[in-house]
Amino acid sequence: MINREYKDRLFSFIFGSPERKDWTLSLYNAVNGSSYTNPEDIKIITIDDVLYMSMKNDLALLVTDIANMYEQQSTYNPNMPVRKLMYAARLYDKYIHMNKLNIYSTKQVRLPVPKLVTFYNGKEDKDDRILELKDAFKTEDGQQVDAESDIQVRVRMININYGKNKELMRACKPLEEYAWFIEEIRRNNKSMEIEAAVDKALDAMPEDFKLKQLLIANKAEVRQMCITEYNEAETMAQFKEEGREEGREEGKEENALTMLRDNLALDKVALYSGVPMFRILELQKTLR
Repeated sequence: MINREYKDRLFSFIFGSPERKDWTLSLYNAVNGSSYTNPEDIKIITIDDVLYMSMKNDLALLVTDIANMYEQQSTYNPNMPVRKLMYAARLYDKYIHMNKLNIYSTKQVRLPVPKLVTFYNGKEDKDDRILELKDAFKTEDGQQVDAESDIQVRVRMININYGKNKELMRACKPLEEYAWFIEEIRRNNKSMEIEAAVDKALDAMPEDFKLKQLLIANKAEVRQMCITEYNEAETMAQFKEEGREEGREEGKEENALTMLRDNLALDKVALYSGVPMFRILELQKTLR
């Protein structure tokens, strides 16, 4: 159903490689309105999904004293603040150990400032917005809890569909080309299978696009990454629909077990099945 050999999204393949730090720096400058010129100012610190609850952020990087956590999403997800909170905790744990910081000392440790960004390019028309953790603190009937949270998390969501945020796109040419490529695949996919849609988009890509040489040179991998992402989106929609039809806790857990058997990341299993994480971990043990 989903090919797990290619775990990277195309977005992280393009912007998360040490060999293409100039593109990563271009993205950073575009998002932050900065003008850094030395790609070596960037340190990529993305954590592999095998290290923490099968979670994987698409791209994390340090620039001076800023820890940037980027993720591309083809489905709108209001739960990004809690996902980013969990990822940030693991990232800071890694940072503290790598830099041998003593958090039990009477001296204040110095940590990089977190900047959390989600690049949205789903089919639903969504405006740029700020997603906040406080929106998750609600009662069972959906009312906001009348208590001030001691934990605050804000995630900036930016729509990167082709034609959106034109100033941002002009500031980062590889991002604009990536947006064009995804839009072209979607247009092609209306009349042909996804494999052919990807190939046709590659063939139609203008010769002066910076991405073209990279994508053509890695055509098989690029095709598989796109197919995997599209299949995953379709699979998630199917799981959601099955969950709605079942309408029972047993049905939710059965869906969760199916996703676990397909090696889907644990946070996504919890998100799409509606089963709490502690129960997901229990169900995972039954499959070993």
